[in-house]
Amino acid sequence: MADNVPKIRFPGFTEPWEQRKLGELAEIVSGGTPATSNPEYWDGTINWYTPAEISEARYVYGSQKKITEVGLNNSSAKILPKDRTILFTSRAGIGKTAILKNDASTNQGFQSIVVKNNIDPEFVYSMSTQIKEKAERVAAGSTFSEISGKQLGKIILMIPGIKEQQRIGELFSIIDNLITLHQRKLDDLKKLKSGLLQKMFPKAGETVPEVRFPEFTGDWEQRKLGEIGNTFSGLSGKTKEDFGHGQASFVTYLNVFNNSIGQPNMIEKVEIDPKQFQVKQGDILFTTSSETPDEVGMACVWPVNLPNLYLNSFCFGFRPKKEIDINFYAHMLRSPQVRNQITLLAQGISRYNISKTKMMDIRIWLPSESEQRRIGRFLGNIDNLITLHQRKLDDLKKLKQGLLQQMLV
Repeated sequence: MADNVPKIRFPGFTEPWEQRKLGELAEIVSGGTPATSNPEYWDGTINWYTPAEISEARYVYGSQKKITEVGLNNSSAKILPKDRTILFTSRAGIGKTAILKNDASTNQGFQSIVVKNNIDPEFVYSMSTQIKEKAERVAAGSTFSEISGKQLGKIILMIPGIKEQQRIGELFSIIDNLITLHQRKLDDLKKLKSGLLQKMFPKAGETVPEVRFPEFTGDWEQRKLGEIGNTFSGLSGKTKEDFGHGQASFVTYLNVFNNSIGQPNMIEKVEIDPKQFQVKQGDILFTTSSETPDEVGMACVWPVNLPNLYLNSFCFGFRPKKEIDINFYAHMLRSPQVRNQITLLAQGISRYNISKTKMMDIRIWLPSESEQRRIGRFLGNIDNLITLHQRKLDDLKKLKQGLLQQMLV
């Protein structure tokens, strides 16, 4: 395969790609900031972007801050045309990009790329990863890395003719729109779950939740955690040489921290040690320390029985006296009502820890077993939807990344 054609190409295109400097394809425009002390410069009608407003979205439609025409004339900011401008952050986080969908200006944190009429902006945006990587190599600065417009204009790219540019730009625009759609669905589901966690468990001082399935009535029972089970410790007496091999496994700290229900595919190897306490199905695992108080004491319910399974030394376990509904406990122990109690127990300065004994005094709310199963099944279904959309989102991102490598030179 020649170096001047991509590995994958739309049918009908055969011409080799050309090597061009970015400055030949577009005008590079820097931004500016009007004096913040002058009220005549602000709260106008001209969109004025800052780098913080640029995320992973392909397009931006309106800025949070607006300046007046007087403010624009008293700064180095310029009006940038919509649809032909790619905003490109040039300092302290180089390479965040977005296609401008409204005439606007920017502050000095940008070197915006205004493409010429014979260049497709969607195609140039699709090359933003390449542009970012090359920009980071030449960026310099003592306080923070920065790339100038002159340096950005010298970056060399390989580009095809305008019609092939448009086909490629259109394809990646469609993929990005699909990514945005699934990201929005995923975010909506996470917000829904967060709201339900606040309303489906009783608040402090109350005995029934705000939202409840209609077939259930009566008060929930309040219990101390220590009244319904007993604690056990994680691995002890181990050295670095004991890990990474062996016929036993252990649940990692991150497995507990990141998952309300433990993931059996996220365990690691360790040597068998009969003296260690083994993790069983239905055990509740808690982290004992974190860098912030609101992340200490994260709970994870273990879902399956596996032979010779231990717990890492930075967590402790809790075994209920009777079988529990895993989905119900997984969500109840991460609900705001329980998390608020745990956060108050965190102690430390640079790193926060929690006492296993104090944890046994936190209060939980328990409905009947049938209501527990109903709540657990409902919230578990939402988790499954979240997982489904996350998987689709990850697959689309992998597809995009693979096509970028195959369809660009």
